Amino acid sequence: MDIIISTSSGRPIYEQITDQIKSAIVTGQLAEGEQLPSIRALANSLRVSAITTKRAYADLEAAGLIETVQGKGSFVAGGNAELIREERMREVEGLLAQAVERGRACGLTDAELQEMLALVLE
Repeated sequence: MDIIISTSSGRPIYEQITDQIKSAIVTGQLAEGEQLPSIRALANSLRVSAITTKRAYADLEAAGLIETVQGKGSFVAGGNAELIREERMREVEGLLAQAVERGRACGLTDAELQEMLALVLE
């Protein structure tokens, strides 16, 4: 699992870590039950504070995406297939909303947008 952080992005580093791990879980790159790097190991590899990675892991755990077992580490949570499906649906809805915005900016009507979507679905 490769995590790339940008200090110039304006987004907090913990959010960048959280988003990238969440994306890896949602896309299946990280499988159910797979162990994540320890908080310290991830902090060292990213050259950030352990507090930063701890915050990211805490946010992922609060979202139900990972589970932490005392003395063993953090793992991708099991039984979150519905949560992952919802996350993917939200992502698709966002992309569709962007497409509609761009289409309307080009002067396309709703009927034209629906026709385009129907063609793409075929």
